[in-house]
Amino acid sequence: MDQPPGPPAVSAGGIMPTDVIMPQMGESIVEGTLTKWLKKPGDKIQRDEPLFEISTDKVDAEIPAPASGVLKEIKVSEGATVQVNTVVGVIDAEGAAAAAPAPAKPEAPKAAAPAPPAPSAPARPAPSPSPAARKGDGARPQAVTAPEPPKPREAVARQESVIEFPSEEGQRVRSSPLVRRIARDNNVDLTQVTASGLGGRITKEDILRFVEQHQAGAPTAVAVGGRPAPAAAPQPVPAMPGAVPAALPGDLVPMSTMRKKIAEHMVASKRTSAHVHSVFEIDMTRVVKLRDRERADWEKRNGSKLTFMPFFARAVLAGIREWPIVNASVDGDGIRYHSNVNLGIAVSLDWGLIVPVVKHAEEKNFLGLQRAISELAERARNKKLSPDDVQGGTFTITNPGIYGPLFGTPIINQPQVAILGIGGIFKTPVVKTDPEGNDYFAVAHIMHISLGYDHRVVDGAVADQFLGVVKKKLVQWDEDIG
Repeated sequence: MDQPPGPPAVSAGGIMPTDVIMPQMGESIVEGTLTKWLKKPGDKIQRDEPLFEISTDKVDAEIPAPASGVLKEIKVSEGATVQVNTVVGVIDAEGAAAAAPAPAKPEAPKAAAPAPPAPSAPARPAPSPSPAARKGDGARPQAVTAPEPPKPREAVARQESVIEFPSEEGQRVRSSPLVRRIARDNNVDLTQVTASGLGGRITKEDILRFVEQHQAGAPTAVAVGGRPAPAAAPQPVPAMPGAVPAALPGDLVPMSTMRKKIAEHMVASKRTSAHVHSVFEIDMTRVVKLRDRERADWEKRNGSKLTFMPFFARAVLAGIREWPIVNASVDGDGIRYHSNVNLGIAVSLDWGLIVPVVKHAEEKNFLGLQRAISELAERARNKKLSPDDVQGGTFTITNPGIYGPLFGTPIINQPQVAILGIGGIFKTPVVKTDPEGNDYFAVAHIMHISLGYDHRVVDGAVADQFLGVVKKKLVQWDEDIG
């Protein structure tokens, strides 16, 4: 009864719809690829609720809704690349919600109404062998045909769980595009997967473990009525637990938008800068012992993990204070010396690499750096970075050492002129000298760091002296970590 007055009030009320635009995810970014819509036209939306996903060379992120209301129109389809500030969709005012959900609500009861009279819950799997034969139930064949050929894109478009486990009420699952792709290809409801990542994020290992466990019997063939009817359900599931279905050996898989942008950025950097690398060996024993000794109390006291990254960041800041040229950039025929150190920290993701930036890092103490780095890394993995989080960097640290390499030769992150690569920390026999001048063998925690620098601006002598300061800071660490 209240519905008829609702629509006219909205249409005549003068409430303007809100345009949804493609945001600029970095100062040098002029376009972005819309990779996925998280809502369909007619869906109700709350302000700041994730609305769509985009990919650029700097960030792969979820973009929140700019206003509450109903998604009235999608103007840019998934996979399209458009200029920043392009209108990609339209959100109608909150009052329009009565108009959009109204048709949807009558349809849902219609599908539900036939089900109670006839005990057709167990009957659903039965029609699946011959859904066309049963024309008396218009709603029932649709309910069967949607899950029966489990086409990933259809499932995503309808925002339904593919496997019919009882899902938690509207709970949003944190996961990467890779994880969701594996879930779609294997007919998995992500609300049933136990998450082990930061902030409740489902990792690739979580989803692959789940798939492997449910491929053992016939759990992927969980039917609507409990009958192991759909032989079709196991068929789309590749019998290769632990393998990503979209990247099987021998397959040619197109690069993701983010991967293509990273490739372009790296090639452009090699073409732009005269890359040179210097490598230093560092005895990290003092830092390692300090961290091991203080770690438990520090984390209990400060409420965040104590990693090695703030040690590296503080050492870099000490080096930049003495050699500010490594915190510069090329501007035409000039060199721009930056007044602040905006420290980029490379974060490895399941679907690529991203470099969020700790702004004004020189103003932060050890604890402030640890908190800022941890927060940015978590937001990067959960696709919660803002455009400002990935721009304005003046120097970058990348830490592949957590994966075990001795050292690497990283590519400079343009328009910067230097990047520090951190190698793994290994127990190594070394020769030391006692106060009397006698040499002896000892076991030390040894790490290698490498500086990639632009020889157009930074000379080898400067790079090595900068690394010398970084080394001294780490070897002779005497700073209070708070």
